Amino acid sequence: MKPMVHARLSAKKYGGVPEDYLKIHDWFDSTKAALPDVRHRMILHNAFGCFLAEQLFGHTLTNSDGKVVHVRDIAENHVIEDLGFIPTIERCLAGMPVEPWMSGGVHRFREESKPQPADPTRVILDGNRPALPPPVLPDIGFPSFTIKD
Repeated sequence: MKPMVHARLSAKKYGGVPEDYLKIHDWFDSTKAALPDVRHRMILHNAFGCFLAEQLFGHTLTNSDGKVVHVRDIAENHVIEDLGFIPTIERCLAGMPVEPWMSGGVHRFREESKPQPADPTRVILDGNRPALPPPVLPDIGFPSFTIKD
């Protein structure tokens, strides 16, 4: 379901207009930018994602009708509309195999897989392997964060 459809359902349920809720629904579906199939839902469409939405957007919002609505209720409805229930993050990741790279540590490469000389259009993610820069996502009103070393 597209974010605007979710937003219309939220407006019907809680009052106001779809635009009152669109940023929340855009955020839930923003993972489609990185994984454009239904697996994108495993990242935020779960109980943890509902709590993250509340942290990002606040506990409540006041819609254009002046009604105070709980963000977690909007988030939970989004997940239920898509999946029919709210899974735990454990359930979302249950079928995911544990890979050796997930534990980090020292990486050893065979001679033929060693990285090539640095390319200024690429960034180094783990100190060993070059990777493309992350995609630029559309601005949907999230607060900006600065990571400090």
